[in-house]
Amino acid sequence: MGLSGGGPDDCNEVVVRLYHFLDGQLDDERRVLIQHHLDDCSDCLEAFDFEAELRQVVARRCRDRVPDSLRVRIFQAIQQPPGPFDGPFGGLHPR
Repeated sequence: MGLSGGGPDDCNEVVVRLYHFLDGQLDDERRVLIQHHLDDCSDCLEAFDFEAELRQVVARRCRDRVPDSLRVRIFQAIQQPPGPFDGPFGGLHPR
């Protein structure tokens, strides 16, 4: 990983790796290099802040609500042992 001079190439590399950085998917060396770059580069820090905030908004707002009737059917299916004709879904049949 470059990230030596803080030039446009370094910024491009940081932006490409932002998602990996946010997901914690980088090794320690790369994570530290990107963190130092973010500390020194306001443009990349702004991009990082935007992506981090966007992820938080999506996580808060985009949650599917599972209907209670489906929860009950799944719970019931888990509680009873599968019968010989229940197949792989253990009695959970589409309605």
